[in-house]
Amino acid sequence: MDERLSLENRIGVELKSYDGLMGIYIDDLRGNVIKINEREKFETASTIKLFVLAALFERIERGEISLSDMLEYRQEHVIDGSGILSSMEVGTKLSVKNIATLMIIVSDNIATNMLIDFLGVGPINDCIRRLGCGDTILHNRIDFAKYSKLGTSTPEDYARMWVRMAQGKLISPESSEQMLEICRQQHYHSMLTRNLPPYYLDADNYDEEIIYVASKSGSMNACRNDGGIVSTPYGKYVIVLFNKNFSDSQYYNDHPATVFGSKVSRLIFDQYLALEGRLRL
Repeated sequence: MDERLSLENRIGVELKSYDGLMGIYIDDLRGNVIKINEREKFETASTIKLFVLAALFERIERGEISLSDMLEYRQEHVIDGSGILSSMEVGTKLSVKNIATLMIIVSDNIATNMLIDFLGVGPINDCIRRLGCGDTILHNRIDFAKYSKLGTSTPEDYARMWVRMAQGKLISPESSEQMLEICRQQHYHSMLTRNLPPYYLDADNYDEEIIYVASKSGSMNACRNDGGIVSTPYGKYVIVLFNKNFSDSQYYNDHPATVFGSKVSRLIFDQYLALEGRLRL
């Protein structure tokens, strides 16, 4: 094969006119990995919520807490931003499972604060280190009035979480499966799926989705991130796309990070299907 047409070079061609820096990590779980700026540090935005989820399931695995435990939504949890708990009454009680689900599928900031306060910033970071993600840290709970940073990570660290989940090794096989099911319900993965054929993603066309995505995205002024597992009839692959250093900090569907990220995602998707479950022959 002409190396000028390698997958890495085709990605590079797509990104030549991109006004920003993209960090990329793709793993076909068969020994083939694509890495670009994989150890560059990025603001996590809401992608840090996957690490919070893992810390929660570690405590559940130890038998210290249960998904059925109830937590109260209190005034100190209130914060602006994404989610639906801001529309509910303070004093509402929810199960740990429902709080964790809201944190992931609609990126609920109040639910996230409830879990961060419940687990503790220090213990969450201890769990992150035990999972081998040495370049990732949760700096603070979510409080935009007090803190400018939420978390820091790298595409490599974030991909490590998804690879372990796909392999059933993120905390335990049972925990991996439960976290995967939550992440499959995530509403905000336009960077990964924007250019994928919608027919394959619609369960109405088959008995079940022929293609599904389990993911967690995150956006702040300084970053636009996405990552997760894409499942196909040929197997699963992990894809992580982190973005920073772009000049446009506005939030809209056609943001350059989303547009160029979705182009990269489609390149990976097409290659993986064409080679029937591999990134390379």
